Amino acid sequence: MAKAVVDDFLARQRAMYAGRDVAPVEDLLAEDVVWHVLGASPIAGDYRGRAAVLGYFRRRRELAGGAIAITKVAEAHHDEALVQLADGRAMIGGEEVFWRTAGVYRVAGDRIAEAWLVPLDPEGFDRVWTTAGSA
Repeated sequence: MAKAVVDDFLARQRAMYAGRDVAPVEDLLAEDVVWHVLGASPIAGDYRGRAAVLGYFRRRRELAGGAIAITKVAEAHHDEALVQLADGRAMIGGEEVFWRTAGVYRVAGDRIAEAWLVPLDPEGFDRVWTTAGSA
């Protein structure tokens, strides 16, 4: 079950990060969702509740100039969780930037209950989003 929910969520999130509406993403978040973004950049932190998580998504998209491209590389899953390795790209400050992450998604019912965004190069990830925050 986790795979179907997360796959649907990630497809909606990719569309949202490409500039589409946030509402379809909201539908798949639990009301008390918790989103953890590791690191020390302007987007790092723990976001609790739908409004905070959606605010994080909007802020991240805004920092990237309105568009982020995420490409799935690999994944593993069981009934309650999915781990996905993904590559991200965006134009920030007129320069194309790249990062790699592991996303860990816990599903409860038919919603994302908790997620962890884990950069594979923490210093590089922080540098990308710190540059975005100051651009």
